[in-house]
Amino acid sequence: MMFLTKLMKTFTRFLLLSAVIFSALTFSSTAYSKTEGDSKLIRLATTTSTENSGLLRYLLPEFEKDTGYKVHVISVGTGKALRMGRDGDVDILLVHALNAEKKFVEEGYGVKRYPVMYNDFVIVGPATDQELYKDAKNVGDVLNNVASNKMRFVSRGDDSGTNKKELSLWKSSKYQPNSKTDTWYVEAGQGMGKVLQMADEMGAYTMTDRGTWLAYKDKLTSKIVFEGDETLFNPYGIIAINPEKYPDVNIAGDDALIKWITSEKGQKLIGDFKVADEVLFVPNADTMAKNETVKK
Repeated sequence: MMFLTKLMKTFTRFLLLSAVIFSALTFSSTAYSKTEGDSKLIRLATTTSTENSGLLRYLLPEFEKDTGYKVHVISVGTGKALRMGRDGDVDILLVHALNAEKKFVEEGYGVKRYPVMYNDFVIVGPATDQELYKDAKNVGDVLNNVASNKMRFVSRGDDSGTNKKELSLWKSSKYQPNSKTDTWYVEAGQGMGKVLQMADEMGAYTMTDRGTWLAYKDKLTSKIVFEGDETLFNPYGIIAINPEKYPDVNIAGDDALIKWITSEKGQKLIGDFKVADEVLFVPNADTMAKNETVKK
């Protein structure tokens, strides 16, 4: 009798466990079909600068209203966005690291790079140091002075487009900092907004895109100490993930977003976007033929 009782209990637990597993699998399958299989959903990996500046919150509702598509935004550094594209985890990229973007397309992960807009990078630091750099001829002079005097500098340190640009500028200067040996050089591993706040609290320097700077400057005591060098130019491009590598990519949605953001309306909206009466991005899709159809 005792044996039968134990057997019945074991069988009951088995049935309950089977029901739980079946329910979980059914839910997972349903959730997948409602997201990944939705032909009206576009997964966009983009930079923290387009998110922090408020640009996408301004643009995308207009795109969605005009086309019927919905855009799921994943805001990360450019390096991570490119990795997500290589893994087929997203449909399209809006990023700012020109050399890395070209390589991404050349390797066959992206269909084509379309220019969308640009802004520039600026060096910001303690307000009291503005006078130190009024006669600086280029950004290299600023970085060399920071390094030689061991002034605190906060780097994104996250393989973002901004981080890639910063590292390339250090390479062209007389000093290449190492966070392991140079205590004045701090790698934050954070997005631009958090890095700006961190540098401000530390009384340190950092490099930022102008868009994020304009969005955050009223909350900070830091000031721009250097700007205007042609090497600080910061172009943004949009790239559809290659459907030949990843057949599940929403190429029709990608095509719609590329056409819209490079159209007269999309470009005008970008040019009209302001924070504190200052333009954050300059549209430049006219550097190539507009509304070019994505190759399928």
